[in-house]
Amino acid sequence: MSQSLIEVNGLRKFFQLGNNRVLQAVNDISFAIQQGETLGLVGESGCGKTSAGRTIIRLYEPTAGQVNYNGVDITKLSKSKFKAYRRKMQMIFQDPYSSLNPRMTVMDIIGEALDIHGLVGSRAERKLRVEQLLDLVGLNSEHASRYPHEFSGGQRQRIGITRALAVEPQFIICDEPISALDVSIQAQIINLLIDLQKKLGLTYLLIAHDLSMVKYMSDRVAVMYLGKIVEMTRSEDLYADPQHPYTQALLSAIPVPAVDRQNERERIILTGDLPSPTDPPSGCHFRTRCPIASEKCARVEPDFVEVKPGHWAACHHI
Repeated sequence: MSQSLIEVNGLRKFFQLGNNRVLQAVNDISFAIQQGETLGLVGESGCGKTSAGRTIIRLYEPTAGQVNYNGVDITKLSKSKFKAYRRKMQMIFQDPYSSLNPRMTVMDIIGEALDIHGLVGSRAERKLRVEQLLDLVGLNSEHASRYPHEFSGGQRQRIGITRALAVEPQFIICDEPISALDVSIQAQIINLLIDLQKKLGLTYLLIAHDLSMVKYMSDRVAVMYLGKIVEMTRSEDLYADPQHPYTQALLSAIPVPAVDRQNERERIILTGDLPSPTDPPSGCHFRTRCPIASEKCARVEPDFVEVKPGHWAACHHI
């Protein structure tokens, strides 16, 4: 395996709320992503996936922890020094309707990043570069003069992908890139992201709750629950032999095409609601919904340990 491009160590992101309450969105997570790899980050809505992604590239400033990019801790850099690293790390946002400025043409949406980082020397060079980028994602030069409202959802997401690619990044966070799109075009966007990764040597952090899509795209998968990573391993190992009770419950909910196989598989139903990140349970955060929780789970937070070669999990009962 090649060297790590991204290393996240003990990352925390807490939000101060009213009445002295603290929302623990990301609570001490650590992982590494190798050059050219896709790491999937999955979990229920509200588990902290998006907050983690935004904190990694400093759209949110971290409360604690480190994010190393090629060995450099970018959380300690001043804004002026961080600008060079901002170019190397980009994000594709979930909603292609709200993430594009409706008052700007596609030419200006994409060209703005080129201007900020001084990547073009003239308007003609800017126009040529934008048209090349549009062609890369399956759009054409005529689209450059149009506004976002003139496009379909899939086309808007292609524009969002183009904007991310404009500054020639190495690392891209894909924040639920297909969840707001029609099912009929989701596969097109997934395959586009895979093709771009192969062509440009990109490294992805794929944030999603669609476990089937994550399995298709990811080399490794990290499972997140209430601000913490509870399991992480290679994609094929996670789906074949999940170790953590939460992961087992998530995977049991994936639809199976064959009716006979669907009837054979046991569905694990979790009781109760996801606890509030402003008041997480003591000990293991999952214990209030876990079918095998014990008294120890309420007292002691489980360590994140290697339960099998390359397979990590945080549970007292593995």
